Amino acid sequence: MRRLDAMMAEWNARGIRLGYPIPSSPEGGDLDAETEVPDSAWTAIITNGAIRIAPSFGKQVMPETKVTAKQSYNTLLSLAAMPAEQQFPSTLPAGAGNKPWNYDRAFVAPPSDGITTGPDGELEFS
Repeated sequence: MRRLDAMMAEWNARGIRLGYPIPSSPEGGDLDAETEVPDSAWTAIITNGAIRIAPSFGKQVMPETKVTAKQSYNTLLSLAAMPAEQQFPSTLPAGAGNKPWNYDRAFVAPPSDGITTGPDGELEFS
């Protein structure tokens, strides 16, 4: 359990946040804790965990398991590598692509709030 918690904490520090409940201390792990880990991450967790605990049982890891662990970990890295979407600030100049009919706008439009919820709980799209 400690090695699994350590591996998940390491992945969390690398930006791979999967919803695993990382304990605050090495002795704080709970086998009955609920996780929010997506199904697509289980292969990476199981195979990489097996590689980490195999030496303590005096076992060698099969090459196929190492390949699967590497491929599944790379998949998690590629999913975590997607940059977060963001809006341009209103102080950004519109630039050379500013069309003649938009000369009154020297800067890009101010950021919108995106999705807001009204007082009655209805969603308003702006």
